[in-house]
Amino acid sequence: MKYVIQINSSPYQANAGRSAYAFIKAALAGGHHILQVFFYHDGIYHALKYALPPDDELSQTRQWQVLAQEHQIDLAVCISAAQRRGLLCADEAWRQGKQDDDLAEGFRIAGLGQLLAATLVADRFLVWG
Repeated sequence: MKYVIQINSSPYQANAGRSAYAFIKAALAGGHHILQVFFYHDGIYHALKYALPPDDELSQTRQWQVLAQEHQIDLAVCISAAQRRGLLCADEAWRQGKQDDDLAEGFRIAGLGQLLAATLVADRFLVWG
């Protein structure tokens, strides 16, 4: 089965990201395929390059990066939600005259059109948060 996952809440606001991550790990172990994880609303904070959790907490950003790399999962961040919250990719940071971008490696900026395209190919679309 092919899944597209959407996460709407920040990593520190709710457990939605952790629950989605656990589901994805179980689905992959069961032989299923994750086409895309789409970070929307405050979920875009999962893709923040400079998030530094305390030493006794796991970095959810790093967990997503490792998972995506190991399983070729598309980590898509909503462009509108990201810009509203000040998370800029390199191109947009340059266009806005900013010194640096905020998007963590392995994540990409996408629009709702890319989410829609992925859901048309998927068997299931699940939303957390």
